[in-house]
Amino acid sequence: MKKAEMMDEYFNSYGKEISSSEICHVVDLIFKINLDEAPILSKEKEKADGISSSTGREAIDSHLNQYDSEITGAEVRKIINEIFGVNLEAISSLEGARISLYSKGQWIVQHEKDLFVVYTGESDIDVKVLPTQYFTEQTGLVELPTDLQHALTSIGYYFDEKNDSYYFSNPTGEAVPDAFKGKTIGAILGVIQHSFSNL
Repeated sequence: MKKAEMMDEYFNSYGKEISSSEICHVVDLIFKINLDEAPILSKEKEKADGISSSTGREAIDSHLNQYDSEITGAEVRKIINEIFGVNLEAISSLEGARISLYSKGQWIVQHEKDLFVVYTGESDIDVKVLPTQYFTEQTGLVELPTDLQHALTSIGYYFDEKNDSYYFSNPTGEAVPDAFKGKTIGAILGVIQHSFSNL
């Protein structure tokens, strides 16, 4: 069962009004993501009328107050993405994909035999992609395979010698959009399936 489905099961069995505390607990339990430490996106901060003391839980409660009936897991995931830029649907789909993901200052997905790492910087403005130690041990390659280098370059990445990785920084200074993250993951998945599914 995927993590998003586990989350749905949990909320379906919960059966009463859900609070931000319950949501934070479930996200931590299933996804191992601490929302209390995740930064709130700037547009959500603006919605809070510039109250800098507004916490993630207060932002979640504010969204929950807009629902009259019981809220679904899918709606909760949408709220979390809007507030924190944490796309739980996409994270859930990474299960078994062999891609590690570091975001919001914490490991979101990481397994011993993952082949590549997608590492997002503070506020998700920039992204770098690099091979894992396991990949290097298995292939002898210390850099990304050529077909992945080409795929990433075609969507805007370039090789950053300082970080020894393929790197992209959003020129607008805003968080990298989900569509771009999707293209990045898609490029990596394509190369894994084509060339490294046997590792």
